[in-house]
Formats: sequence, structure tokens, C-alpha cells
Amino acid sequence: MLKENIKAIRKSKGFSQQELAVKLNIVRQTVSKWEQGLSVPDADLLISLSEALETPVSTLLGETVIETEVDTLKAISEKLEVINMQLAQRKNTRRKMIHWSLILLCAIMVIVYAILFTLESPYLGWDYHDPETAVLGVAFHSLEWLFVRVAPILFIGAVIGIFLTQKKE
Repeated sequence: MLKENIKAIRKSKGFSQQELAVKLNIVRQTVSKWEQGLSVPDADLLISLSEALETPVSTLLGETVIETEVDTLKAISEKLEVINMQLAQRKNTRRKMIHWSLILLCAIMVIVYAILFTLESPYLGWDYHDPETAVLGVAFHSLEWLFVRVAPILFIGAVIGIFLTQKKE
């Protein structure tokens, strides 16, 4: 039974004896002897053979798997359908997270602009003779300068991102 299974599965996979032998790192004559029933593979080679032929060892040894092709295709299509649904759900969740994150980013930028506008750069009136005050004033000025120049670009990008991540129905 093993000899017929090896030969049938090898041929169904489209391998010649030589190609199978190369995959197993053995000589072609060994494969020929298996298929003629003159010898059998040892346990390690049997495992390697099952991997090379992408077939369970139990099938090689003669366990018959009675499963019609229609049932197999139906089972595969059901599994693929479930996988596709999961991927679509994951993609939709990711899109929603990005969408709401961009909305939050826009809201935070508007709030920071409002705060900076109402404060009117209070550090400009500070006494800079004290080194700690000078460092703090420079830090505030740098932060404000950077925010005023970078935030509009980020805001425009976020608004565009919000429109791009909207759910299209």
C-alpha cells in the first residue's frame, strides 16, 4: 500500500522520481525501490517524504481519507469567507481608529491655538535677567514658534485624512 501511495501522490504533485529524490537529498534509485516495494523509508525519511509531498504520513501509510471534493471546496470557501469577513472588519476598525484619531488631533490643535491666542505670548514681558526665567522664556517661545509653523500643515493633512477615511456608502 505504501508503494502505491508514494507513486500516486508523487505523480499527482507532478514530481519525477529524480525531483523527489533531490528534495529528499537521496538518490533516484531509492525512490524507485520504494515505489517497487523493494524497500521502505525509515521514520525520518517518511516524515521528510510527507513534507516534500505535502501529505500527512497517515495518508502515505494507507489511511484513506473519504472526503468528497465538493465538501472540501465548500469547507474551503466557508473558511475563506470567514477570513475575508475578519479582514474586512479589521480594516474597518483600523479606518475608524485613524478617522477618530485625526479628528482628535484637529480638536487638540484648535484648542492649543485658542490657548496661545488668549495668552498673547506672556513670556515677552518677563524679566530675562534671571537665567531660569530666560531659559523658560526661550523654551516657550521655541514651542510657540514651532507650533505656529508646523500645526497648519498638520491640520490640513489631518482634515484631508478625515475626508479620506470617511466611510463611503
